[in-house]
Amino acid sequence: MPHQISRRTFTQALATTALAAVVPPLEAASATGESSPKASPFPLSVMLWTVFTDLPFEQRLAKVAEAGYSNVELVGEYRNWSDDDFARANASRQRLGIQFDATAGLAHGIANPDTRDAFLAELTQALVPMRTLGCPAMIVLSGNVFPDLTREAQHQISIETLKRAAALVEGKQIDGQPMRLLLECIDPEENPKYFLTSAAEAIDIVRAVNHPQVQFLYDIFHEQIAEGNLIEKLDKHIEVIGLIHVADVPGRHQPGTGEINYANIFRKLAQLNYRRMVAMEFKPTGDPVATLRAAKALALSTGG
Repeated sequence: MPHQISRRTFTQALATTALAAVVPPLEAASATGESSPKASPFPLSVMLWTVFTDLPFEQRLAKVAEAGYSNVELVGEYRNWSDDDFARANASRQRLGIQFDATAGLAHGIANPDTRDAFLAELTQALVPMRTLGCPAMIVLSGNVFPDLTREAQHQISIETLKRAAALVEGKQIDGQPMRLLLECIDPEENPKYFLTSAAEAIDIVRAVNHPQVQFLYDIFHEQIAEGNLIEKLDKHIEVIGLIHVADVPGRHQPGTGEINYANIFRKLAQLNYRRMVAMEFKPTGDPVATLRAAKALALSTGG
């Protein structure tokens, strides 16, 4: 979710320079004949809502490929597409070598008993475009605090809803990959009414569901604002983390612009043998292609 904050030009330039000092630009390495960085142990993706928003969908995919990525995450951009729109999107991703690794955009959350049936029906309907696009994972949210229930009651309702959702995808695959449900937190600054603001509580819910196709989406940006203590959660819970989202604090910009030490995070992921997706979900302060390349280079140089 967007988290707006203004940044002065000098501060942006200073942060970009600092990142460049840690990660040499890919163009510079190529120009000097140096070998490309070794592959990251974890695949990298781009959450599409953050970049190239003024371009048509197919051109956005081309820009992501130009930046060196082969995975893209969606937020229901396909909701009102025609059959021709789906065909064009699939033709573009196949031509560019891009996979859609996850999507989001369900209107209902898991923590409201009054909308449980609507959530499950919406998830069932979403499986159709997911299959069409070869997208095997759905990001799910809790929704807001329900004022007529205790927190403990909403916690249990979330578990029961996710168990029923897990039954809808159990054993199912898309393009040879198990279909997964990924539970995400939102920090209380972005939405003070949101139920799941704590990664610790969300992880408790995922563990209680106890299903291999239900995992936790660890959004580093949200958790830094909400509770911090980022690396310890990786150490303790890496086996239930199914996706990681990357952006710096403050401002939801690229690594190196704020307070999070992403070099240490990528290094820890490699040490923990993490093999699932890491997605860039930041708003670049400069040229998006160059900024995405630099973020990828940081992940390769520290996580490889």
